[in-house]
Amino acid sequence: MTLQQWEDNHWLRAQPTSEKEIANLLAIVERDFKDARGSISSDWRFGIAYNAALKLCMVLLRAEGYRPAHGLQHYRTIMALPLILGDERKSDASYLDSCRTKRNKIEYDYVGGASEDDADELLRFGGELREEVLRWLETHHPEVVSKK
Repeated sequence: MTLQQWEDNHWLRAQPTSEKEIANLLAIVERDFKDARGSISSDWRFGIAYNAALKLCMVLLRAEGYRPAHGLQHYRTIMALPLILGDERKSDASYLDSCRTKRNKIEYDYVGGASEDDADELLRFGGELREEVLRWLETHHPEVVSKK
């Protein structure tokens, strides 16, 4: 499927973005990566790292001029990753979706669902994704990259 087909299915809605919006999202990513490296529980580290990775997926979607429609917003934001970066990122979307499920459990159901290794792995993954997203922005949407 394409993002246009997702819009046709009412899973996304078209909405222009701006340099300021992308800069703000990237600032949230940086804050969250920094905070997730702090001396807090592995559950919180994992949740904050998940938020950073989710925001990177949102940067991609917003740069393409879309926003998830109501319902399943995190899921759709994550599943758009291979539609934007290519089919070779399907396994990354699956990994992030499993992180989404784990994050929901530790956020709403119980304590101790994420190990230090889980948090560290997600931070490593997020750092690599951040570098790819920044390169992609420079190549595909330089108009939304902050010149500062």
